[in-house]
Amino acid sequence: MFRHQKELQFEVKVKRPDPQLAKHIQELLGGQFGEMSVMMQYLFQGWNCRGNEKYKDMLMDIGTEEIGHVEMLCSLICQLLDGASPEQQAEAAKDPTLAAIMGGINPQHLIVSGLGATPKDSQGVPWNAGYIVASGNLLADMRANLNAESQGRLQVARIYHMTKDEGVRATFRKMLARDRYHQYQWMAAISELEEKNGVVVPASFPPEAEKESQPHALEFWDLSQGEESSTGLWATGDGTGDFVYLSDPAPQGNIPDPIVPAPELHHDLDGQATNK
Repeated sequence: MFRHQKELQFEVKVKRPDPQLAKHIQELLGGQFGEMSVMMQYLFQGWNCRGNEKYKDMLMDIGTEEIGHVEMLCSLICQLLDGASPEQQAEAAKDPTLAAIMGGINPQHLIVSGLGATPKDSQGVPWNAGYIVASGNLLADMRANLNAESQGRLQVARIYHMTKDEGVRATFRKMLARDRYHQYQWMAAISELEEKNGVVVPASFPPEAEKESQPHALEFWDLSQGEESSTGLWATGDGTGDFVYLSDPAPQGNIPDPIVPAPELHHDLDGQATNK
């Protein structure tokens, strides 16, 4: 059961309208790493979680908080669009400088949503469920969550420097602080799961099941010019295994020799052409 409360999680109050900034903030709302994505990702992971109630509870707690973040961004976008109208846009277009600024306004904010937020990114691309990860494997999902929070916080920090509006910045600071803590949460869960089952996903498919491939399991193949990559822990070893650096790895497989398809497939390979 979900219950809506009228108060926002944190106050949203802009100093002045800024339709162009509203367009940028659409990325934080409906972009690949926006609040809609983390909201849906955590909720679907929580709804599908099996076997351990504390992880399910954490996912539902954070996913539900993200619903509130979506509402905060919608309120922020609406306030930034206050006062924008087709008439004002037409009047501003008479001045070349203002026209260039107004050209950055998302026309869908005027035409489609009537000065409201939309479930789209800053370019008007609709939010896509393909942005989210909900695999049913807790460690894989927690790592995806850490990446999602990292990318989302990065984008908020970038847009933070695009405005001097202290009201907008205050809202962003709240989001940045919460995203910082969420990264800590996912890292804590990852650490706990790694200690329990190891660092490789899935833990239920052990190294010995790889059989003949095992000799190649810890090789680093240098396949680019230069050998700078040889100095990293991924090549020298990090304590999890005896890594082997190969500076000039040789192919281990055969040259593919596919069977020529039937003439009816019209590949026009040698010997199949009938019209010359």
